Amino acid sequence: MTTLRLISSMATKPLLADLVSLYKAQAPSVLIQVESVGGVDAAKRVQAGEAFDAVVLASDAIDKLLASGHVLAGSRVDLVHSGVAVAVPAGAEHPDISTEAALKAAILSARTLGYSTGPSGVQLAKQFEAWGIADQIKDRIVQAKPGVPVGSLIAQGEVALGFQQLSEMLGVPGITVLGPLPDAVQITTTFSGSVAATSLQAQAVRAMLAFWASAACSQTKRRNGMLTV
Repeated sequence: MTTLRLISSMATKPLLADLVSLYKAQAPSVLIQVESVGGVDAAKRVQAGEAFDAVVLASDAIDKLLASGHVLAGSRVDLVHSGVAVAVPAGAEHPDISTEAALKAAILSARTLGYSTGPSGVQLAKQFEAWGIADQIKDRIVQAKPGVPVGSLIAQGEVALGFQQLSEMLGVPGITVLGPLPDAVQITTTFSGSVAATSLQAQAVRAMLAFWASAACSQTKRRNGMLTV
């Protein structure tokens, strides 16, 4: 039995659970242990030298780990593209988010706004700056702590209008997903896997990542609200 230890961000937790099950049918002698935490924390733990076999994070985070030598050069495999969705508490009024102008108006009228510390949150903050509304709404922003789903804050009533990867919004009780961000301002994050520099089983990790990137996993990715690469 080969055991592979993998760390990922929360954005891919449900997806990886399904991909692990799929791979188990292909490679029954491989046991994959996945730990999903906030993406920032995951990167810090890899940088600190904690022993992992594989890392699945946003592609820019993987590239930083590649540059610092914490994952193996040439081992990055792009797995999925993930877009950002907008949600409100269940039973709340559904604001129009169908266009960039409508979304901006919805944001300006929302009592509280929520997003994550992950890549989508960073890009969203830049969009608020580009619209010139960052100062106007800054006191209404509730930023989810690493590892805390924005959906849970929406369900609890702490956030009136929340933004996060669609994959992290699906199936959260107590919220209504209004839909994706309009195409003009959609934030797409690519999630990639790589072999950790601490791994003693690089070949087994490469085989796993190659399967996860294959067409055999396309339907599973779509079911989790993500797109194939």
